[in-house]
Amino acid sequence: VQLQASGGGQVQAGGSLRLSCSPSGSISVIPLMGWYRQTPGKQRALVAGMTESGATNYSGLVKGRFTISRDNDKNTMYLQMNNLKVEDTGVYYCFTYAGDFNWGQGTLVTVSS
Repeated sequence: VQLQASGGGQVQAGGSLRLSCSPSGSISVIPLMGWYRQTPGKQRALVAGMTESGATNYSGLVKGRFTISRDNDKNTMYLQMNNLKVEDTGVYYCFTYAGDFNWGQGTLVTVSS
């Protein structure tokens, strides 16, 4: 599975961005997918995940501000990020898991104060 992520950019604190990720296969049958991020000086960490049935899970750092979703018709997964904070700055990676991990190339999000 190849993943194409997009939507990163630079935004001021309090602003919003939406990340998109499209796998090469059908998104509707992927058991688990989501987003990790790597912030400066820290290891890559889970931001949000979504199962095939639509169950979601969020890091406590983003819960209430970020929303993961998918559009099966467009074969695309999204991460809507609202009320962004400076500490959200990092490289965001989409992933799928169906026995092993597949990663997108990463998209940079920069939040300035």
